[in-house]
Amino acid sequence: MLLKELRADARLAEWLKDLEREGPPREAVPLPDADELPEVLLDLSVPHEHINELVSLRGQLAADPEAMTLLARCVTRFVRDMGEIGTAWEPPVLPASTGALGRCFPLFVFVATLPYVRAHHRERGIPEDVSRRTLADLGRHVSVHHRRAGGPGLLFPWWIALHFHGELFQLGRLQFQRAVLGQRTGRAVVAAGLGAGPGDVCLSLHITDFRGPLSPAACDRSLTLARAFFTRHYPEERHEIATCHSWLLDPQLKRYLPAASNIIRFQDRFAVESEETGADDGVPVGFVFGDPDLPVDTLPRRSSVERAVGDHLRAGGHWYGGSGWFAL
Repeated sequence: MLLKELRADARLAEWLKDLEREGPPREAVPLPDADELPEVLLDLSVPHEHINELVSLRGQLAADPEAMTLLARCVTRFVRDMGEIGTAWEPPVLPASTGALGRCFPLFVFVATLPYVRAHHRERGIPEDVSRRTLADLGRHVSVHHRRAGGPGLLFPWWIALHFHGELFQLGRLQFQRAVLGQRTGRAVVAAGLGAGPGDVCLSLHITDFRGPLSPAACDRSLTLARAFFTRHYPEERHEIATCHSWLLDPQLKRYLPAASNIIRFQDRFAVESEETGADDGVPVGFVFGDPDLPVDTLPRRSSVERAVGDHLRAGGHWYGGSGWFAL
């Protein structure tokens, strides 16, 4: 059974105790039945080839009363502060010993929270197409997991938590996360003479895979959509600053890519005010090639970005995350 494996892990056993301290779950668990689940998953862009397996796993979950109670506890914790910035509860990655059900358990948590996040979207007047495209990123992440591990699951359930907690929205090519300025970026904004500073709300930009080129026109359209969207649906928040924290802001990319390339044009939007001091080569390798653990000497050179990432590593270099901002 699922919980037996979790209790055998010291870290997860403490996580379970923390959930149990809150008492019985207060929220219903509207988990779709076996007939409804395929349509729900397809609406979330989960690939067809995984539907039957997930329906089967749903049966295993429903047959385990303790696991269903855990699901209800997770949903209760997740939705209690729906829409508040920085409070999304992050379901942990469960150990391999929990098998396919453990690997997909966070996915079922998100499916069970659908009625709550959709209600939040309706309360905010968020258009149905924005809600649908935002939540469909779950299916994209299932594809990312499949590309790396060969089956359904979520590599980063903490990331999808932002979508299902009303903190992040897909608006055109880019994703926009309601966030707050940290100390470093906030001080840079203050030094520039703008009206925001540390602790003030901002929009954190994110670039997803499987959504076509990062063209300047696509980015301009996303920013136009975002300005109108957040003014209308979150009028109490002043989103005057856009931020980004990504390896795509590593200045070293300018050694390899032309100034007119999409990535460099994207970089040039930002005042890049900091770079991480610790190398993180796995992030660009995973993003560009699909697996962060691929041997460097085997990385293909089919595109300018593949050549940039791979050639730099083969030459003994490293990649670093960069942070930047610009005024909206």
